[in-house]
Amino acid sequence: MADVETGRIHDMTLVPVILAGGSGTRLWPLSRQLHPKQFLPLADSQRTMLQATLARLEGLPCAGPIVVSHEEHRFLVAEQLRQIGKLDQATILLEPVARGTAPAIALAALHALQRDPEAVLIVLSADQVLGDVGAFQQAALRAVALARQGWLVTFGVVPTHAETGYGYIERGEALGEGGYAVARFVEKPDADRAAAFASSGAHYWNAGMFVLGARRYLDELGRLAPAMRSACEQALAGARPDLTFTRLDRAALEGCPADSIDYAVLEKTDRAAVVPLEAAWSDVGSWSALWEIGAKDADGNVAAGDVLLHDVHDSYVHGTSRLVAAVGVRDVVLVETKDAVLLAHRDRAQDVRHIVQRLQAQDRPEHRQHREVYRPWGSYDSIHADARYQVKRIVVNPGAQLSLQLHHHRAEHWIVVQGTARVTRGDETFLLTENQSTYIPVGQPHRLENPGVIPLVMIEVQTGSYLGEDDIVRLNDAYGRV
Repeated sequence: MADVETGRIHDMTLVPVILAGGSGTRLWPLSRQLHPKQFLPLADSQRTMLQATLARLEGLPCAGPIVVSHEEHRFLVAEQLRQIGKLDQATILLEPVARGTAPAIALAALHALQRDPEAVLIVLSADQVLGDVGAFQQAALRAVALARQGWLVTFGVVPTHAETGYGYIERGEALGEGGYAVARFVEKPDADRAAAFASSGAHYWNAGMFVLGARRYLDELGRLAPAMRSACEQALAGARPDLTFTRLDRAALEGCPADSIDYAVLEKTDRAAVVPLEAAWSDVGSWSALWEIGAKDADGNVAAGDVLLHDVHDSYVHGTSRLVAAVGVRDVVLVETKDAVLLAHRDRAQDVRHIVQRLQAQDRPEHRQHREVYRPWGSYDSIHADARYQVKRIVVNPGAQLSLQLHHHRAEHWIVVQGTARVTRGDETFLLTENQSTYIPVGQPHRLENPGVIPLVMIEVQTGSYLGEDDIVRLNDAYGRV
C-alpha cells in the first residue's frame, strides 16, 4: 500500500470519483444493458468490479466516493456499496442520459467543490483491473503532487506488448515527481506503429484514470468547452434528491455536448501530465482479456463455475447455472448463462458486439437483462413461461418489501419456500411461513414483505391473458418507483 506519511498528501483528502456508466457489451452474455460488467465479479470471485475499484483506494486518505452512474443502474450501485459498508459515505449522481467522461467528471468536480474548495479528484473507471495495488497507490501519490502544482494528470500504463486496441500517450519533458508533460495523445495505431510505441519507452497506454484539481479542471473545461461546463452547472443546480441518490436535471444534460475528457480538455490544454503506471492493468474489454489475466491450469485454460474439460487448451470456459463440458478444442471462449450460450474463437472475442447488435435489432430481451432480474428489494428468476402462465422464483432481502401494487391481467399464486412473508391483500395483512401459500386475484391490491432476518424465497405462479412486467400498477413504493 502507499506510504501516506510521505508528506505529499497527508495533509489533504482525495475525493474518489468512480465512473460506473458503461454498458460492457463485449462481455455478453454475462454483461447486459441492465447489469453491465462493472457490477459483476469477473476478475475476483468475491467482489464485483465496482467493489474492487473502491477497495484499491484503501490506504489512501480518501473522502466518501462520488459514483457517477446511469439511473437504470441506481439500485445495483446502492446495493453493492451497502455490501462493502460504503453507502452511507457515498454520493451517487444519476445521469438520465450518458454524455461521456468530460461531463461526468465535471459534475463530480462541481459536487466536490461544494464540500471542499480545494478538492483533488482521483477519477477511476469501475470496470478495470489492477493486479498491483501498491504500485497504483505509489503512482497516485506522484500524480497528486503534480495535481497540486496545477497539472491535469493521467495515468499512462507502461505497455507490455504491441496493442492496437488502445490509445497511446507520448510523454514530453520531465516534470519531477516521476511525471512528464504530455507531448501528444495518439489514436489507436496500426500494428506497425503499435510495435514502435511499445518499444520506444516514451509511449504509454491511455488508461482513462486521472488525478485532477477540481477547480483547475473546471477552469480548463470552461475555457475549452464553455457550453459543456454551463450545462453541467445547470444539471447539478436542478438536481433533486431521491432516497440515497442525486438525480441530475434531465433537460440540462440532454442539452449538454457529449465528449470524453481526452477530446474536450486533455488534448487541448497545455497543463496535461502523465505518470507512468506498471500495475498489471487491464480494461477487461473482451473475453480474451479475461483469459489473459485469469489463473490458468496446466493446459492454459481459465475455467469458472461447474466446468469439466478434456483435451482442451488455451481456452476460457465459464459456467453460470449448470455443468459445462468441452472436449478436444483449443483457443475458444465458451460462456453459459441461464438464457444464453456464447461460443467463439478466442481471437474473435471482440466480435461478440455483432451478436448484441442483432439482438437489439430483433428487440430480444437477452441483450438488455438476464433471466434473473435484480430489484432494490431482491431478485426474481423467470423459471418457466408459456401461453397464459409463468413461474418465478422470488427472493426478498431481509427487511425489504415490494411495492403495493395491482395487476389488470393476471392473478398470482404464492408459495413460501424459505423464511417468513408478510402479505398485504386488500384490507387484510397476514403472515405466511414455509410450505404455506396464498392467492392474489386479478385487480387486487397487494404487497409482499420480508419481516425476518433471512432471505425470503418464494415460488410465484402467474396466470392470465397478459404477463408482461408493464402490467404493474404501483400504488405505493418505498423505492420511489411510483
